[in-house]
Amino acid sequence: MDIEFDVKHGLEGVAVAISSISYVDGEKGELVYRGFKIEDLIENSTFEETSYLIWFGSLPNENELDFITTMLAKKRELPEEIVKMMNSFPKTSHPMEVLRSVVSLLGMFEKKDKSTFENAINLTAKIPTIIAYWYRIKNNLPLIHPRESLKHSENFLYMMFGSVPEHSSLFDKALILHAEQGMNASTFASTVTASTLSDIYSIITTAIGTLKGPLHGGANEKVLDMLEEIGNLENVEFYINDLINRKEKIMGFGHRIYKTYDPRAKILKNWIKDIFINKKIKYFEIALKVEEIVLNKFKEKKIYPNVDFYSGILYNYFGIPKDFFTPIFAMARIVGWTAHAMEYCKNNRIFRPKAIYNGPKNLKYKDVKGAE
Repeated sequence: MDIEFDVKHGLEGVAVAISSISYVDGEKGELVYRGFKIEDLIENSTFEETSYLIWFGSLPNENELDFITTMLAKKRELPEEIVKMMNSFPKTSHPMEVLRSVVSLLGMFEKKDKSTFENAINLTAKIPTIIAYWYRIKNNLPLIHPRESLKHSENFLYMMFGSVPEHSSLFDKALILHAEQGMNASTFASTVTASTLSDIYSIITTAIGTLKGPLHGGANEKVLDMLEEIGNLENVEFYINDLINRKEKIMGFGHRIYKTYDPRAKILKNWIKDIFINKKIKYFEIALKVEEIVLNKFKEKKIYPNVDFYSGILYNYFGIPKDFFTPIFAMARIVGWTAHAMEYCKNNRIFRPKAIYNGPKNLKYKDVKGAE
């Protein structure tokens, strides 16, 4: 007699861990880090301070903030051997491929006796350098080495472009927005790796590989592809209708958890709108029109913009190429990934889900050599 099982494809709605790191209310459109609403953190915090909060569970005092800021600043530079290897990579390599490979390489160069937290700091400090160095190498530009005097976000923009642009504080806030989001695909994948008691470099390589997918972190790049293809306001309605008729996904819309407007998308949209008052932002008007049409067509299905829909427009404003959008996502989410890995391992149990077998069971072996 066949036994029936309740299979949850994609593990939707299945709890796999108990966590105090973040909370998402999909019905109300709320995101909370360690008890603090994201809107409050965006208004008052910095990426360094929020990172401390996510890692340790409370806001830092002055000495603790100085400690975390100093540690992140001092650990930015890459080993010379790795920089030499990066110079030998094919220039056609996608930045996410480079990031995944270099994080894995770092595991061979770093001391193995460090605590998980020390390694988390080390990777959080070095990921912006990996991204910025690859941008410079890919474009045949001389490397700009990190400056300890600059904030985490400012230093990244400085290493990319040689200066800290106007509205750089928004980039810092965008990192806060992307730092944590519960048990999403990349966090779950990295937590599975952590549950085997593997090293932090393997854990984060897993996370980066998962984030790379176009249905996860890679969606922000695909949004800009879509806006570029649309080209101008007059094409929006035809383009979106065509996607709907072909039953193709409209990138940047819908979320597994949020059944209302993603609060991160709302925040990003308002930032861009404020800049737009005084300076024209490429693709913003097209994006607003896309949102208007999609919301109108899917009123009943509760499909709203997610964080990917507007983040690419902001990054594009800073001059960041679209193939670097997802690495920047990783640059922020490294905090959440490492926090979940450390939290889960405090009460560790290796993940071992089951699959329901539905193949044949009574096949007879036939020697191929003896077949005529």
